[in-house]
Amino acid sequence: MLVLFAVVFYSVVNPPTTPYIVSESRRLDGVDRAWVSIEEVSSFMPRSVVAAEDANFCNHWGFDVKAIRAALMEGSGRGASTISQQVVKNVYLWQGRSWTRKALEAMLTPLVEAIWSKRRILEVYLNVAEFDEGVFGVEAAARHYFGVGPEDLNALQAARLAAILPDPKRRSASKPSSLVRKRTRAIISGAATIRADGRSACFDH
Repeated sequence: MLVLFAVVFYSVVNPPTTPYIVSESRRLDGVDRAWVSIEEVSSFMPRSVVAAEDANFCNHWGFDVKAIRAALMEGSGRGASTISQQVVKNVYLWQGRSWTRKALEAMLTPLVEAIWSKRRILEVYLNVAEFDEGVFGVEAAARHYFGVGPEDLNALQAARLAAILPDPKRRSASKPSSLVRKRTRAIISGAATIRADGRSACFDH
């Protein structure tokens, strides 16, 4: 019952923080983060994040079976975690690869998918994702890297931010490595593709 309440609660109330943000804030003596609604974020940003992290976001119920199958076939070098799973891990659970956390994530993800809208899942993700050491959420990231508000991010800037998400402490959106530049180009193309084929319809504005 408590679990159900927690999921329903955050479907309408913005999470004030997360376990990881709390731990990083203690370690760094503060973090840079401010909540922003998805309506106040450039439409390039959610499309870029979905293209980079979970292209089938609008079409699955929390788990991307095709990506999981591909990950199993290719080994541990490929990730299969959906945006929904990442939100559950960040908001409700803790970092790490323990079986206990994975089991809880597997239980909570379908519940979040059933109660939250896809747009809400993406909104929360954009506000809790880490973009640099001590920099959390798209509002802080846009100002930190480009000196603009999240509403003013262009296609290149949004793709750069999405490109660093898998490894934000070692990648930079303002001083991109060749790997980040290559990934950025792929994300720009992918974001345009999911808009054209309707795979961004569940969250686009």
